[in-house]
Amino acid sequence: MFTGIVAATGVLKSRESFNGDLRIRFDVPEDMMAGCKIGDSISVSGCCLTMLEPDETGFSADLSVETLDKTSLGNRRTGDSVNLELAMRASDRLGGHLVSGHVDGLAELVSRTEDARSERFLFKADRSLARYIAPKGSVCLDGVSLTVNDVEDNQFSICIIPHTLSVTTLGQLAVGEKVNLEVDLIARYLDRLNQYGHSEDTGA
Repeated sequence: MFTGIVAATGVLKSRESFNGDLRIRFDVPEDMMAGCKIGDSISVSGCCLTMLEPDETGFSADLSVETLDKTSLGNRRTGDSVNLELAMRASDRLGGHLVSGHVDGLAELVSRTEDARSERFLFKADRSLARYIAPKGSVCLDGVSLTVNDVEDNQFSICIIPHTLSVTTLGQLAVGEKVNLEVDLIARYLDRLNQYGHSEDTGA
């Protein structure tokens, strides 16, 4: 599990293809790798990956066909920046919200406008995911825990403060680019419970 509070940004160093899936390598700040070992979980722009070949400069990770299909990681190129967060400990403060690192799909940036010292980002999501996004609820975009301001149909806006713009990759986003979207974990389970309850009532 993660919190959506980005600890650092890393850089994609290399890509290697294997029969339809990928192994990628990231360079990360040295202080982030202290105590890391093979098999640790790490959020890379919102996607939970298993750490392989860790050393003081970075780590590798395998991207399955499912990961390539659901996330933007397969489209990242050498030199691209990514948001990083190590898996939370039971004793950690939950500064953002509960994030699984299981990306539901992609959201596209429609516009970004100044809002005092912050910026207001407008995104659109697939309608199948928009049902889980509510005003003042939480979403995770490229690994960043954010509060939803407004929702209209399948579009939602988020106000991003200067600190978040400067320490994550969100400040680099251009209109038309896509980010990894994970909807609120509680909303997803509530929807499933509701569906199951209705099917049980009808004898399905």
